[in-house]
Amino acid sequence: MLPNIPGLGNLQKQVQKMQEDMARLQDELAQQRMETTAGGGMVKVVTSGAGDVLEIKISPEAVDPSDVEMLEDLIVTAVRDAIRRAQENQTQKMGEVAGPLAGKMPGLF
Repeated sequence: MLPNIPGLGNLQKQVQKMQEDMARLQDELAQQRMETTAGGGMVKVVTSGAGDVLEIKISPEAVDPSDVEMLEDLIVTAVRDAIRRAQENQTQKMGEVAGPLAGKMPGLF
């Protein structure tokens, strides 16, 4: 049997609500679309809010058979930036959901 600790029931309710909010947030992030470009818009990457790459569009002007390396660099840059932005967005949103519990649970994020 657990000892009677003042406030434990309230903390359990907060944790349960946070878990429900996190599950809802994960669904919202999966539906969210974020767009990033590189090379002045020559390469566009669309990710979900959860960071999954959904789409890559390459402008015909970016396709130069004599300079494939430039196109590769543009794609890598756009993908990295898209994933970074999605991760920052996800961290911010989850921090908002965790609220006051985030500081009480080290390693939560």
